[in-house]
Amino acid sequence: MSNFANAFANGKAFIPFITCGDPDLSTTAACMKAMQDAGADIIQLGIPFSDPVVESPSIQAATMRALKHELTTDDIFEFVENVRKDVHIPIMFMTYANTVYNYGIERFMERCADVGVQGMVLPDVPLEEKDEFDASAEVHGVDIISLIAPSSVGRVASIAESSNGFIYVVSGLGGNQSREKMIEDIKGIVATIREHTSIPCAVGIGITTPEQAVEMASLSDGAIVGSAIIKIVEQYGKDAPEHVGAFVKQMKDALRSMS
Repeated sequence: MSNFANAFANGKAFIPFITCGDPDLSTTAACMKAMQDAGADIIQLGIPFSDPVVESPSIQAATMRALKHELTTDDIFEFVENVRKDVHIPIMFMTYANTVYNYGIERFMERCADVGVQGMVLPDVPLEEKDEFDASAEVHGVDIISLIAPSSVGRVASIAESSNGFIYVVSGLGGNQSREKMIEDIKGIVATIREHTSIPCAVGIGITTPEQAVEMASLSDGAIVGSAIIKIVEQYGKDAPEHVGAFVKQMKDALRSMS
C-alpha cells in the first residue's frame, strides 16, 4: 500500500509546500503544525539547495534565505525527527539529486525512513535515471514521486507505469498558453495516467486561490500549492504560521466542498 493512499482516501487532497529554514527552523515547524491543524493531507518540505533550477522565483528566494543558516542535510533530518512529535500527516521532501548523492543514496533513504519522511520529489532526475534511487527507496519504504508536465507528452505512460505514491502533475497556470489549452493538457495527461496506473495524481504549480485549487482538483485527485504559501512566509516572517494556517484552511475547505 502506498505511503500516501490515506491522504487521498477521503476526498480531494491538499498538499502545501514550505521551504525548510525560511525564515528559521522554529517558524517552519510552527507552519507545518498550522498546516496540519488546518486540514493539510501531506506536507511537502523543500530542502534548501544552492541551485534550485526548477523552482519559481519566490521559492528560489526562500531557498536563498534559508541557505544563510548553513543548514546541513543532517540538520534537516534532525529537524524532521523533532517536528514529528507534533506533525503526524505524511511528509515528503522536495530536493535535488546532488543532495541525495552527496549524502549517499542508501544512507539518505535510510534516514528518511528513520525520521518519518514517506516520499520525495527529485525534479532533476529523469525517468531513465530514476531506478538508481528507486532501489534504495523501495528497501526503506520511501516513495519517489514522479513529475509529469505538458512537455512530457509521449512519455506519460512510461512515467505513470514506473510511479510510486502519487503523481505530481505540473499545470500551466501562470504560463503563456491559453487556459483552455492548459485544461486540455491536464485532462489528457490525467486520462493517460488513469489508463496505466491506479495511484492518485495531484496538480500543482501556479495555484494561488481556492477557486484555482478546486479547478485543478476537479481534473485530478488533489491540489499542490507552494509559491502562494512561500509569499505569506516572506510577508509575515516569524508571525507567518497563523496566516499560513488560515490560507491552508481556505484551500482545504474549498476542496471539501467538492464532495
